[in-house]
Amino acid sequence: MPLFILHHLHDSERCPATDPYLGSALLNHLSRANARQQGIQIHGEAAVDGEHSLYLIVEALDEPRVRDFMKPFEAFGRVNVYPASSCAKVVASGGCAAAPPCVDLLGPAADPEKVCENAIEAGLVVHRCHPLNAETSIPALIGGAVMPNAHFYVRNHFQIPNLDSSKWRLAVRGLVERPLDLSLRDLQNLPSESRVVTLECAGNGRWQLDPQVDGEQWRFGAVSTAEWTGVPLIDILDRAGVKPTARDVVFRGADGGTLEGRSEIAHFERSLTADQIRESQALLAYAMNGEPLPIQHGYPLRLVVPGWYGVSSVKWLTEIIVIDRAFSGHFQTERYFYEWRRDDQLVKEPVTLQRVRALIVEPRSGQRLVNDGFTIRGVAWSGAAPIARVEVSVAGGPWQESRLVGDRKRHSWQWWELPVRVGRNGTVTLRARATDLAGRTQPERPEWNRLGYGNNGIQEVAVHLN
Repeated sequence: MPLFILHHLHDSERCPATDPYLGSALLNHLSRANARQQGIQIHGEAAVDGEHSLYLIVEALDEPRVRDFMKPFEAFGRVNVYPASSCAKVVASGGCAAAPPCVDLLGPAADPEKVCENAIEAGLVVHRCHPLNAETSIPALIGGAVMPNAHFYVRNHFQIPNLDSSKWRLAVRGLVERPLDLSLRDLQNLPSESRVVTLECAGNGRWQLDPQVDGEQWRFGAVSTAEWTGVPLIDILDRAGVKPTARDVVFRGADGGTLEGRSEIAHFERSLTADQIRESQALLAYAMNGEPLPIQHGYPLRLVVPGWYGVSSVKWLTEIIVIDRAFSGHFQTERYFYEWRRDDQLVKEPVTLQRVRALIVEPRSGQRLVNDGFTIRGVAWSGAAPIARVEVSVAGGPWQESRLVGDRKRHSWQWWELPVRVGRNGTVTLRARATDLAGRTQPERPEWNRLGYGNNGIQEVAVHLN
């Protein structure tokens, strides 16, 4: 329903609150229950001290209904009614006077205002309202094996499709012996598997790069872990019967829109080779942490590719297309690759496996601590292999090996901790670096590349001891 701001102003000699009976009657009129009966939803109210001025924020079907509701106040002064928008809607629209963004180019889509407000209420750090991009706050990372769904970071390139699962189908087409059209119920009736997998945006940590590059300026929270449940991708491809001439398998989502400099509408698409699929243990996931996929995470079905950066885990999956050539879609060849200039040669490599990284989540940056000993805790992960060790340096001192908490994980983050004592007060810098069982170690500084992907430079956290 439309949002309105109401302003009632009266002279001091006509203040209705000076009569306790009249004031009580107006309070009863403003009660949530009475307002609902008249089609008004009150979100907030405030009287300005000493100014005989009242403000209301309400929702209603139209302005005449609002004015009818406010008639009792017109006997004492002036009532102004202003059509309004929420702050989230204004930002999603791109300005106070801008029209709401078009989100239904490819079918029904979620309301950008609502999904943004939900993200903010969940404590996510919003970088962009539309399309919604929000990272997990570092304090929310503390403690759990998995991230609650509402706190899981969100990365989108286009609108969030609002798909009807009763009508939705997954089409498997192209170079297959037996084309498939699978409903959600069909998939749920097949043998399933659950895997705990850490997903990370390839741009996580981009804000550290100097000089700055374009793209979302993620800090360290574009990473989260969940237990995903679904059907192994290879089982579906085997059921369809992939032909020997196949090279790439393309995954198409229901999300899409226009790309810069182009007029046609494009879907979000990514591909994997047949060999990569067999090695990846990829899932067609319909559940997240034991619940149906939330809409912002791909409902009703998404691809989850363990160990790979999140761009490969296509959300709102609608089509799997087997082709006999290398796929050349926008998000395969024009984005999500590393680019460097080395020896006057332009070098490009595709973004694939997550780079090894450790993250300090406790204590927080800027936190003040009593200097009687404290414990540094964090998580570490790598797409190439389980974590071998995490080392910590305190106040520029030597690297100390931390204790890994629990068993080593193949595709999800590894908790670690190290109790420390510091022999002086003041500001102290903490650093953590991870090494995986494939022998990969974090570099001292982020590796700059033109699109800002794969930054896994060592994190520094400054705390104050006293």
